[in-house]
Amino acid sequence: MAPKWCQFAVDAALEYDTPKIVHIKSKKVGFINRLIQLAIITYIVGWVIVYKKGYQEFDSVVSTVTTKVKGVAYTNLSAVDPAYITVDDTTPYDRLWDVADYIIPPLMQNSFFVMTNMIITVDQTQGTCPEDPNMYGSNCTTNDDCTKGAPITNGNGVQTGQCIDNPEYGPDVKTCEILAWCPVEKDVKPGPRTDRPVLYEATNFTVLIKNSISFPKFDFKKRNILESSNQSFLRECLYNAHDEELQFCPIFQLGYIVNQTGEDFDTLAFQGGVIGIFINWDCNLDRPAEECRPRYSFSRLDNPNAKIAQGFNFRFAYKYKINETDEYRTLTKAYGMLFEVIVTGEAGKFNVIPLFLNIGSGLALLSLATIMCDIVVLYVLKKREYYKENKYLYVDDLDDDDIIEGDNYREFSNTDVGSSSPPSINQTLYDSTSKVDGTTVASSDS
Repeated sequence: MAPKWCQFAVDAALEYDTPKIVHIKSKKVGFINRLIQLAIITYIVGWVIVYKKGYQEFDSVVSTVTTKVKGVAYTNLSAVDPAYITVDDTTPYDRLWDVADYIIPPLMQNSFFVMTNMIITVDQTQGTCPEDPNMYGSNCTTNDDCTKGAPITNGNGVQTGQCIDNPEYGPDVKTCEILAWCPVEKDVKPGPRTDRPVLYEATNFTVLIKNSISFPKFDFKKRNILESSNQSFLRECLYNAHDEELQFCPIFQLGYIVNQTGEDFDTLAFQGGVIGIFINWDCNLDRPAEECRPRYSFSRLDNPNAKIAQGFNFRFAYKYKINETDEYRTLTKAYGMLFEVIVTGEAGKFNVIPLFLNIGSGLALLSLATIMCDIVVLYVLKKREYYKENKYLYVDDLDDDDIIEGDNYREFSNTDVGSSSPPSINQTLYDSTSKVDGTTVASSDS
């Protein structure tokens, strides 16, 4: 004879469960059932289909961006009160600045940099000179403090092994001599004030942003220069988020962009920073194409409260020769604003497939109402034991000879029915309704 566990496993594997419908005449349970069904229907119709446009298929934006900055300014630090000037020679700063001077590099991908402040070191040539004493490890008292051939960390050159005087910073200051581009840069911003950039007039510079987008799935293309625009409109317009017509102008004043981020232009331009220009294309292609328009927003991307390494800067050099032999360069440490143009967007268009999928998902979710009500009926209500007795029925297998077919019922011997409390005579199961303790329970077996 097979072990009991084996017999149990076979019986469990060969069992079959079929649903039994029990109608419970309870206002409390019925209210919970309808409330959950209403919540699910509201979620599917209101949120998924209407608000989230569950009747549409979507495609992400594909974009390209080009920019063109315009503006000129003249700076003359020699006319500024010397008390506000921190450099001995203002000549490199007394000049006219145009786009070719302050846009570095001339072309970038989806971004552009505007130089607003700078430190200029002219006529550098390769040779030996004292290192900047503000560089860590450059100060010395004897030659033993300077290692020949070793670079100074974050410094300007390679040590020669000599400790020499540096009279530019004081009569008693001594630093290591280095092989470098001399004279070395003096890392002090020139003014005209300690909180105002040299090119403070950059606030009036403008940038034309040309953005072409497409949604390949729908074969839809557009750009941010609207078809209704003309040449005179582009010559005169400046973007204004609060103007019904100018909010679609693709020309932006730099000062306006910075102010929209909540930053002060002079403060940001003095130290440098990173600004994000966001162009959003969220389009409903079930509506006319003219209604698919860009929306602009602006934000500062770097951390203005950074404790160290605050702002944005880099160096570049312009090299030239004198007498066709001696090579010189002008070194510029550029501070300014890096503008990143970030394009986002999504387009939707009606499609019957996502609509049917969402409706089908909603119908499946309706089964949650039955599950929740079963939990309440079988585990929460006071009559839970009574409902359990009417919810579950266990029937053993019968021989065909034991079943008597009737018009409205089946009758069979009670010895063939597995029950915890078998009836004393024959047990008849009707496909009809019975009432017990004032509660109506209708059951039908299949």
